Amino acid sequence: MTLLGFLARPALCRGAGSICLALLAFLLAALPARAIEPGDLTLTVSPELSGNAQPYAREMVLLKLRGVYRTQILLEEVRQPALTNFSWTQLGRDSWTRTQLPDGQMALLFERTIAIFPQHTGTFTIEPFIHKLTINDNGDRKVVDVHSEPIEFPVAKWTAESGGPDAPEPWWLPARDVTITDSWDPDPETVNQGDTARRIVTLEAQGMLAEGLPPRPIMRTRGIVTFAGPVKRETIITPMGPVARATYQWDLKKGVPEIIALEGIQIPWYDTLSRTMRVAEIPARQIGGGLPDREDDLKSRNPVSWATIAAAGLAAFGLGLALIGLGAKTPSLRVRRSERQALRRAAATGDAVAFRAALGRAMQVEPDLARAWQTDPQAAAALSALDRTVYGAGESSAPDLDGLTKLFTRRRKAVVSVLAEEPRLAPLDGWGSSAR
Repeated sequence: MTLLGFLARPALCRGAGSICLALLAFLLAALPARAIEPGDLTLTVSPELSGNAQPYAREMVLLKLRGVYRTQILLEEVRQPALTNFSWTQLGRDSWTRTQLPDGQMALLFERTIAIFPQHTGTFTIEPFIHKLTINDNGDRKVVDVHSEPIEFPVAKWTAESGGPDAPEPWWLPARDVTITDSWDPDPETVNQGDTARRIVTLEAQGMLAEGLPPRPIMRTRGIVTFAGPVKRETIITPMGPVARATYQWDLKKGVPEIIALEGIQIPWYDTLSRTMRVAEIPARQIGGGLPDREDDLKSRNPVSWATIAAAGLAAFGLGLALIGLGAKTPSLRVRRSERQALRRAAATGDAVAFRAALGRAMQVEPDLARAWQTDPQAAAALSALDRTVYGAGESSAPDLDGLTKLFTRRRKAVVSVLAEEPRLAPLDGWGSSAR
C-alpha cells in the first residue's frame, strides 16, 4: 500500500483531518509538472454484473469508478449524477495510489466503488460522473472536469411463472447469500402452560440494503398467544457490498397444557450469484414437553428408606462376590505347543539361555500364565534362580532344565481377583527382568 492509499484509510484521519488533508494534497502534487496531453486524464465507470446477466429490479450492482491521471493534482472533487431510478450507497473511502502505465510512466490511480440498486424494470441511463480536478499544467494552476461516458443500463423483466420483483407475494429478496439465526429464552421445550418465552430471529442478506428486507413474519398457531416486538434494521457496509440485517422479536405465551408444534416459516430468496431461487427457513420448534409440567412428577411415587437402599446395596455386593467365586469355571492355562517343544530341545542340549528365551516368549504370549507363575512360590523361585544363572548375577552351577521343563509346562489355573485386573500387557523386558 502506498502512503497515499494509507492516508485514505478512515481510522487514520479520524481526529486529525487537517494534517491528513495537507499530506494528501502533497502527494497528489508529487508528479512532475508537465503540459497536459490528450489521454493524460481519463475516468471510466464500469458496472459489475453477476454472471454477465442483466440485473433484476432491486438487485445490487457494483459501479467501479477508475481515474488515471498523469499530472500533478492539487485538489479534487467527484460530482455524482442524480442516479434517478436507483438507490445507492458508497462502499468505503476513495482509494488513491500510484501506478505504472504500459509506457513505463507513473500516474495517479483513483478508485471508488458504489453499490446501486435499480428500482424498476426497463432501460435506464447512468449519466456521466464528473471528476473536478485542480492541476498543475506546466506550472500553471488550472481547473479541469474529467467526464466518464454515459452508460446504458437495462434491467431485466422477471419471466418465471411466480415471484419476481413486481409480485406482491412472496417478498422479493435478491441477495448473494441469506442466513437465519433463531434464539429462544428460555428453551421452548421447557415452557409450561402459562409461561412466556421470547423468540428472536435474525435475518442477514448479503448485497442488500436493510429497507429491502421483508416485514416481520406472522407467527401464529393454536394454543399460544403472540406479542410481536419491534423490528430492528441495519445496513453494514463492507468492501464486497452492504449486508442487510433485520432482527424480529416475539413473546409467546403457552395457553394449553399440551405440546404445541410451531411450524417453520419459509422465506424464498433469489441467489444473484447462481441466478436461481432458493429458500431460507425459520426452523420449526416444539413448545413444551421437555420437562415435567408439575413439580410432583419429579418425586418418587413410593419413597424408599435409606435402610432399604443400604440392604439392597449389600445384597448386590454379596451376589457379585458369589458370582466371582462360584460362577464360571476358572480357565486352565498352559504353555503353547511350540514353546513346549522349544523348552524340551533347550533342556536336552543344556542350553539355559535358549531355555530362558523360550520362557520369555511364552510369558509375552500368555501374560495370564506369567501372573500364575509369579503367584506360585516354587515357580517364582525357580525362575529367579534361572535368571541369576543366565544373566551372571551370582550362581554358576547349571540349573536342572529337565525339572524346570516339567514345572513350567504343566497346566495351571488363572489367577482370579475381585479387584480390578492388572493391565494385560507383558512387561517391557519380560517378567523377572528386575533380577538382572
